[in-house]
Amino acid sequence: PEPTPASALARKDKPKVAVIREEGSNGDREMASAFALAGFEPWDVMMTDLLEGRATLDGFRGMVFVGGFSYADVLDSAKGWAASIRFNKKVWEQFERFYHRPDTFSLGVCNGCQLMALLGWVPWRGIADELQPRFIHNRSGRFESRFSTVKVLKSPAIMFQGMENSALGIWVAHGEGMAYFPEKDIYNEAEFGLAPLRYVDDNGAITEDYPFNPNGSPAGIAGLCSPDGRHLAMMPHPERVVLPWQWGWMPEQMKRTLAASPWLRMFQNAREWCEREN
Repeated sequence: PEPTPASALARKDKPKVAVIREEGSNGDREMASAFALAGFEPWDVMMTDLLEGRATLDGFRGMVFVGGFSYADVLDSAKGWAASIRFNKKVWEQFERFYHRPDTFSLGVCNGCQLMALLGWVPWRGIADELQPRFIHNRSGRFESRFSTVKVLKSPAIMFQGMENSALGIWVAHGEGMAYFPEKDIYNEAEFGLAPLRYVDDNGAITEDYPFNPNGSPAGIAGLCSPDGRHLAMMPHPERVVLPWQWGWMPEQMKRTLAASPWLRMFQNAREWCEREN
């Protein structure tokens, strides 16, 4: 990985990304910083801005749902946030238009990942609510905050292009991160190509074993993407390792030769995709 070129950082017509947050969100600033480091123009957008009509999603190329504990997880993770979108007709239609625009992408991290699943944005549209994959309480029954290792698999996810087969350290911080699939056929289809991020052990093997897999997700699933790759939901926090010094640990050889954090690449991928699809 290389730092973002100065020419991209200095552009006046940078693609805009809406950093969406709700009451209880806490990952918005580091997420905005990650996108800014990749050459985006991040905008801070509260859900109340959308609900009260002070802002719209028109003009944004990207949208990111940040991590945290929306509504203090009182209704379970992201359920209150999802309800504020799904049960407001105007807001729901606005999100639907954004989702279907071919020049847009979305990212959901941690609480945002849980939200995207509840909205039905991943792994694909049209799944009945009772069959919709979602993220539930960790098998350990505990909040897990640790520096885990994940592997990027080949998939259509635009943000992971060129990162396939990388095994990288990343922070996780969640109490409800276990991927749950009520329907086996949906699991089989999603697991084959639409689950681009997996927890791995110290030998780089996909695992369900604790603590390498912090939540017990089947097949080590740490994220899901849409079939066209534009929409990505992941439980770990790439925005918290976008700078090398933020890593909890890395090999000495990597420390000596690293010009930029490998996780910066996924944000740069999004910008480059926006430029190609402009």
